[in-house]
Amino acid sequence: MNYFLSPHAVLKSLEHPSVYHIKNDELYELDHESFAFLEQCSSASGCSAVDTGLAEYCTKENILVTSPVRLSRPKPCKSPEPSLRYLELQITDRCNLRCRHCYLGDTPNNELPITLIQKILAEFEALQGLRVLITGGEPLLHTDFDQINSMLPEFFIRKILFTNGLLLNKPLLQQLNVHEIQVSIDGLEKAHDLLRGENTFRRSMDAIKLSLDCGFDVSVSTMVHAKNLADFEEMESTFKDLGIKEWTVDIPCAAGRFLYNSEFHVDLVVSGKYLGYGYGGGLHEGSAGFGCGLHLMAVMADGRCAKCTFYSHRPLGTADEGLLTCWEKNHPVRLADLTCNCEHIESCRGGCRYRAELLGNAAGKDYYRCSFYDIVKT
Repeated sequence: MNYFLSPHAVLKSLEHPSVYHIKNDELYELDHESFAFLEQCSSASGCSAVDTGLAEYCTKENILVTSPVRLSRPKPCKSPEPSLRYLELQITDRCNLRCRHCYLGDTPNNELPITLIQKILAEFEALQGLRVLITGGEPLLHTDFDQINSMLPEFFIRKILFTNGLLLNKPLLQQLNVHEIQVSIDGLEKAHDLLRGENTFRRSMDAIKLSLDCGFDVSVSTMVHAKNLADFEEMESTFKDLGIKEWTVDIPCAAGRFLYNSEFHVDLVVSGKYLGYGYGGGLHEGSAGFGCGLHLMAVMADGRCAKCTFYSHRPLGTADEGLLTCWEKNHPVRLADLTCNCEHIESCRGGCRYRAELLGNAAGKDYYRCSFYDIVKT
């Protein structure tokens, strides 16, 4: 029997040889022998299995199929170390809302040109990237979004659209070339609308349900604020009942418009407790011994590259210079270099380093995370 690499799978040469199932968002580490076998299976003629146990497992996981697959996949080439696996791609900073917690504040309506977006995605794929988060602003407001959407199938990476959902409709969803849609829901109706604007909750929830009906994976992002503290139990139940893939809960940083909307601020000792909500693996996994962002970089709508969007004021370079050039200037956060040394350090990973810096604690604690672990701020 001949086996073929699934149309949803692609080989990635990361720190360890791997195969990535794009549709299921699963990364499998391999030994060199298994990697070589799957590389043979990625050819047009497929391959026969010597190790039937491996072939059966890969077939069960939909990494291998028995029907011919006619796809021209990129050949895996060794990634840099640490590998750049996750890319935040802010294609525009234009938005159709003026959310009271937005860290961007008022923006100059930048957007990345089509040619640069294509260059960025091609470089990210060549660097063995796994997932791109297409964000904004509101990414659907990009002048050439239709062209961007048309080019997305060229790239063997998982595409996630991060949107407020207000512009989603059935005709657009039927043409949308992404694997996952992430929508911001910041409380139940009253709390969400106070933060984002009247009637936005119902419209965003309708967009979530429509996206699910159209077959997309859907995830939700929620920010903790003073008006939604009583909503988390019901939100969790609602999201699980709907079949939401992942629910990410975080605390807004004191930046942008959030600085001027103090009625939404929550004491860190209180808000930190809400970081226990949420479920799923999260978008940006780390590794033992390192803080957040080990495999992450961001490209802003003006072309600047940074370790994440919060660090846009401290760019590593520009996308015109190339992703690899910028990535090589990024210095991973080593947990051993932090003054954090409690028993939770490996699970906490030092929390959000940008938030720690805002608290005047650049080499030490993100006190919001400390609150979650019942560690008193000192």
